[in-house]
Amino acid sequence: MKVASDFLVIGSGIAGLSFALQAARHGTVVLVTKREVTESATNYAQGGIATVFSQEDSFDAHVEDTLVAGAGICHEDVVRMVVEEGPKVIRNLIEWGVQFTQSGDDFDLTREGGHSQRRILHADDVTGREIERALVAAVQQNPNIKLYEHHIAIDLITTAKVTRRRSKPNRCLGAHVLDIASNEVKTFRAKITLLATGGAGKVYLYTCNPDVATGDGVAMAYRAGATIANMEFMQFHPTTLFHPHAKSFLISEAVRGEGAILRRRDGTAFMEKYHKLKDLAPRDIVARAIDNEMKTYGDDCVYLDITHKDPEYVKNRFPNIYQTCLEFGLDMTKEGLPVVPAAHYLCGGVLVDKNGETDVAHLYAIGEVACTGLHGANRLASNSLLEAAVYAGRAYKRAIEELKENNFDFPEIPEWDAGTATDSDEMVVVSQNWDEIRRSMSNYVGIVRSDRRLERAMHRIRMIQREIDDYYWDFKVTSDLIELRNIATVAELIIKCALQRRESRGLHYTIDYPERDDIHGKHDSYIQKQF
Repeated sequence: MKVASDFLVIGSGIAGLSFALQAARHGTVVLVTKREVTESATNYAQGGIATVFSQEDSFDAHVEDTLVAGAGICHEDVVRMVVEEGPKVIRNLIEWGVQFTQSGDDFDLTREGGHSQRRILHADDVTGREIERALVAAVQQNPNIKLYEHHIAIDLITTAKVTRRRSKPNRCLGAHVLDIASNEVKTFRAKITLLATGGAGKVYLYTCNPDVATGDGVAMAYRAGATIANMEFMQFHPTTLFHPHAKSFLISEAVRGEGAILRRRDGTAFMEKYHKLKDLAPRDIVARAIDNEMKTYGDDCVYLDITHKDPEYVKNRFPNIYQTCLEFGLDMTKEGLPVVPAAHYLCGGVLVDKNGETDVAHLYAIGEVACTGLHGANRLASNSLLEAAVYAGRAYKRAIEELKENNFDFPEIPEWDAGTATDSDEMVVVSQNWDEIRRSMSNYVGIVRSDRRLERAMHRIRMIQREIDDYYWDFKVTSDLIELRNIATVAELIIKCALQRRESRGLHYTIDYPERDDIHGKHDSYIQKQF
């Protein structure tokens, strides 16, 4: 089956949905998502979206906070661009129906770690859910957008693959996509293809990401020849609920923004010895501090304590967190919440310019899948939704220009050929390799690293990749196999970038090079597939 459109959007979070709504004004849009349309990292975002709305705040202050958190390798021109375009994209979200929490006639602005001012717009403590609700409703009402749920992209289609020539420029023509329900592989052809597939938290054993976060876009773009950057900077959220049945439920940064204190099991507050901002320090510092406290004292977790605040205020400010914790037998108004760091946000990804364009023609990447230069070595809290919304608008404008500039002649794109592949009768291979990758990454490529650990991880990942490659070509593709192949690729890219960086900076901390090296290390890490 072949499907043609002007725009192919892969992913249904704030980035993909925002782009689709704008692109639909100028052409047909096909939106592919591998679960239900609402199942995205956006939907689980609690804290909010950072932008300058207060008279006490300024663009310069937001820029400075972002640069400080990014540990010296943010691209300042990109940071300023995103910050200054923030208020405009917030208004777009409001026009699409997003309802942010108000305080009187103004927005209720909160503060999170690393921010010098209250600048976080939120919808109670379910901001992402509210954004997703509004954008999905707008997409479903738009006749120019065709939605394909339960469809997972296998690989991008490029001129290099179709013609089997490596001539420049390599151009994206669409993607091969598996219909999970029917096991049919469909060919989606498009003039413009946009990756908005989110992050890769499932590469690690412990993550607060949804199950869909398997790095699909990064892996597909890499296989298509796009440059990948800064994969060593995986952000670990400091405060994920530590409970056997919680499935890594995230406790928002905003809880510390409203005064919560991190304590050891004996009640001792410890952040003062790690940073002058104490519990409001940037995430990389807080995550490393918690990791160190747990290892030093042999504890399984630390505790996030907001019991000194008025109970009614806590219940009203964090209704979702309060109710969810109650379901696990924890009352945050009366006791500290047990928390641990967990893989949260990928600061690297597919290298793009200020319009979200990759170095593969007609292929764009926005949101967490992209490396824009905004986050540097560590993302400032609540800058992610902002970045996605800003880049959706910029990518849309550039894509429309491309539609006018090009004739888009397409070579003949063959249908998916399964060859002699058969149905698998050994799915244990997939589950075993999936588990081994995630354990190796958590044990060797986590919050604290070393060259020896990284080399061990690379050795194991390459062995697993050979097994996956054999399995991939021998058996018909399934969604589980596609995701396994992708997390193996992303794991390799994270390790490669980490081995390149012989210093500690931001989210990359190695005991072999514990100091930051601004003479040799103040740069991005790049990887491109060698054909």
